[in-house]
Amino acid sequence: MLKILTYLLFVVSFVLGNKLYRPVRFIPPSKESFLMKNISDYNDAEKMLAGLPYNATDLNLMNGRFYAKKMCYKYNNVDPLEEDRNEILKEFLGTYSNGIYIEPPFYADYGSNIHLGENVYMNHGCILLDVNEIRIGKNTFLGPNVQIYTAGHPTDPVQRRTVEFGKAITIGRDTWIGGNVVILPGITIGDGVTIGAGSIVTKDIESFSVAVGNPARVIKKLQKVNLEN
Repeated sequence: MLKILTYLLFVVSFVLGNKLYRPVRFIPPSKESFLMKNISDYNDAEKMLAGLPYNATDLNLMNGRFYAKKMCYKYNNVDPLEEDRNEILKEFLGTYSNGIYIEPPFYADYGSNIHLGENVYMNHGCILLDVNEIRIGKNTFLGPNVQIYTAGHPTDPVQRRTVEFGKAITIGRDTWIGGNVVILPGITIGDGVTIGAGSIVTKDIESFSVAVGNPARVIKKLQKVNLEN
């Protein structure tokens, strides 16, 4: 519902010539700075990154999402034989590392809350809703249509009209996320993990394990290996 309201506000502002709504890269506030403040003094961007209920129609946040839509459109429509798509990712992502390859189409809410290690690979159709931080370790692969949701909504239907929240997601290094996997807010997945295709990850998954199903459950423990080799 909040995304629909955001879109409608953008359309209205465009028609009326309102210059307030424009694509501007979202710069996440420093956690060190806002955690020293009283919670009652947090702005909506700080509430969002603190995992608190926040208003997604805040002007700063809306402009950040408009920017992300523009960047995703640009990335997804570049001719790979003529231009280097990675230059777009360097501008778009919070952390860009060497060897990253993302097959288009790719979608994100802000981009600047996404932090990718070296050699991260994403197949076609991945969606990263990064209202809070998404950190993915090096050498981790995502199959097609993987969906990573830091965004959540209250179960209270009245509260849900006006606020949402975000919980950070961390995925370790050398992990394989199968196609059509959904990872819910606040999840941590360890190193050397395999998540079977179509799984819904609702709880943390420890390192060196295989998890499958809805909800995803560990079905096999793997021998720990030195991932630095």
